[in-house]
Amino acid sequence: MVEAQAERCRTQFLLEIGSRLSASLNTRRCAHATAELATSFLADAAIVVLSPDDRRRARWLRAVAERAAPEEGEVPAAAAAVVPGLGEALAGLPGSIRWLDPQDAPEWLLPGEFGPPHRLLVAALPGNAMGTGALVLARRADGRAFDADAEMLACALAVRAGAAISAAMLYEKQSSINAILTADLLPRPLPELEGMELAGSLRASQQAGQIGGDFYDAYLPEPGGGPERAAMLILGDVCGKGAQAAVFAGRVRHCLRALLLLESRPERLVDLLNRSLLDSPVPYSHVTLVLGALRRAARGHLCIDLAVAGHLPPLILRQDGTVDEVASTGCLLGVLEETGVRPVTVDLAPGEVCLLYSDGITEAFGGPVGREMYGEDRLKNALASCAGMPASALVERLEQLSTDWLAGGNQDDRALLAIRSSPPSGRKDPI
Repeated sequence: MVEAQAERCRTQFLLEIGSRLSASLNTRRCAHATAELATSFLADAAIVVLSPDDRRRARWLRAVAERAAPEEGEVPAAAAAVVPGLGEALAGLPGSIRWLDPQDAPEWLLPGEFGPPHRLLVAALPGNAMGTGALVLARRADGRAFDADAEMLACALAVRAGAAISAAMLYEKQSSINAILTADLLPRPLPELEGMELAGSLRASQQAGQIGGDFYDAYLPEPGGGPERAAMLILGDVCGKGAQAAVFAGRVRHCLRALLLLESRPERLVDLLNRSLLDSPVPYSHVTLVLGALRRAARGHLCIDLAVAGHLPPLILRQDGTVDEVASTGCLLGVLEETGVRPVTVDLAPGEVCLLYSDGITEAFGGPVGREMYGEDRLKNALASCAGMPASALVERLEQLSTDWLAGGNQDDRALLAIRSSPPSGRKDPI
């Protein structure tokens, strides 16, 4: 009867190990779960010591059976490496169980009020091709000593904990790398320029990611570049979706940045970019875009020299609330040697807005039945209702209306970029 009850407890413990350790890809939570599991069945205290990081520091997490919350800290890697048994486990050396004499245990390993322990059990946490740390178990001297059954269960816990912690470490490392790469693909904050307001919005089609094939960017003229150099804005849509499209969009943005060192006319920049895409070894290197050079004009007006290459025509919100469509010509880039792009100049009086947008806005399917296209007419009506709004509020409203239209349905990449003319204040960067 006693043996059957003990077997049920062991089985329940093994099941709980699998359930708790498979529930997270966070290293700290996995270490926390490992220590709590150990103190619930195997030991009076459990310490998880992780392998040293790039700073040569070893993080540790300690749980004591009668305490509600675990303690955490870190020690120099050298201090952990000299502890008998622990150093070998952290180095990833084979061997499931090692024993540590309490007299050799450093002060940081157990809390001072714990009291004298039996010999400490040290189990390596095996990982993917290398160790991830060590699990140290302690029982008080006035309690039961570790027996063969406890050693077997400690090994089982260490193996599964090592796999879980190793997976969490790998996931966190990959997430860190992805964050670094993604940061270069996301649009930078738009600059504050004299006599205008800029605001943009970017939404990726894939809910789990921040990046996609739509993009926008702003380029300021190099200091001393001459009076013909102007601030430049771009909004575009590359072929494809997801990470691959985002990488291609980043290439387009960086290529344009290099070309701006040589050329400032939007139509010539578009032709040069087209030639670069035609020579690209990457298949389907196609992109539609709007490129605009900004310059001040008389009476506080803002002029935008636009080059539209296969993209939806920009919309102009006038002071009286009417919306004009910019007449544009030109085909998408990366297909034909001649783009047919002809520059168009737009004049904005103070308070007027030029809106650049992608087809993810107008071609969004949704509405009451979920199958109706949003369309250009709805966008124009929505834009007309934004007369007098700051650029940031205008973009936020249009983005919200588009999201409401989708109502949680499938979406394409969506991009908005608004340029609002405002009276010069003398407090921002000149264009």
